[in-house]
Amino acid sequence: MGRILVCGGAGYIGSHINKMLNEQGYDTVVFDNLVYGHRETVKWGELVVGDLADINALDDLFDKYDFEAVFHFAAYAYVGESVENPEKYYINNVSNTLNLLQVMKKHGVNKIIFSSTCATYGEPESVPITEDMPQNPINPYGATKLMVERIFKDYSKAYGLQFVVLRYFNAAGADPDGEIGESHNPETHIIPLVLDAASGLREDVKVFGTDYDTPDGSCIRDYIHVTDLASAHLLALKYLEKGGGSDFFNLGNEKGTSVLEVIESARRVTGKGFKAILTDRRPGDPAKLVGSSKKAKEVLGWKPQYEDIDTIISHAWKWHENRQY
Repeated sequence: MGRILVCGGAGYIGSHINKMLNEQGYDTVVFDNLVYGHRETVKWGELVVGDLADINALDDLFDKYDFEAVFHFAAYAYVGESVENPEKYYINNVSNTLNLLQVMKKHGVNKIIFSSTCATYGEPESVPITEDMPQNPINPYGATKLMVERIFKDYSKAYGLQFVVLRYFNAAGADPDGEIGESHNPETHIIPLVLDAASGLREDVKVFGTDYDTPDGSCIRDYIHVTDLASAHLLALKYLEKGGGSDFFNLGNEKGTSVLEVIESARRVTGKGFKAILTDRRPGDPAKLVGSSKKAKEVLGWKPQYEDIDTIISHAWKWHENRQY
């Protein structure tokens, strides 16, 4: 087995993939600038602190190690911030990815697995969303991810890049062993916010919009356990190792859960009462985002293990209660 480079491997999703790769016998190097990542999450493999903006540091890294493949999680991912400061997103998410691809090409590394997003679809014409639906992102974050997808296609044709693009829906939960979990600053994800309210770290949790065309009026999202996301990445690597063609896959659980259902689940799992404040919609929030994972199941052989929202929240709560970072 070759060595794997995990860019952004100190972040939430990257750290779970890094753990799973090591459990499967791969040697890993995590390359992370620690702006949003946490040093404490890199309990496996080797950590090299650096930034994709620094092409010389990347060149040195590829000189030092012989990489078989690259996993790329090193993106900024705050939708609201991308609207307020698109420059930050285009430089980091697009320009810095070009640096990575340039160095990969120079060193003859041609396999990459990329963390993309359902935000590339924008407002879906119908749900569940399939990979062949139009991609019309409604914010710079989604636009940067779509631009990278297009760059991969061009690099594949011109230079023989082999890629798998994985479009996530809502990553959620935590490592079932409780070793790593979800911690962002600022925190914008619903499950950690709800658990902060349950543990008394926040006074309440806000529900943005209760007048959507959904059964209970709140937004419906597709929550996918982070360990199931990790297993899809491992399968994507094995797919490329066996000579699989470059492709795009949605990763969701095909079941929508409303914001109010998440809150009820958290109350059940934690046994805590906490205040939920109903407030106005946020601009740009679609009523319902649910993905079809049929293609990932058929082509990659992916089988999610943790599809029940109570299970996802119970793993997150276990980590939340013992969090170290």
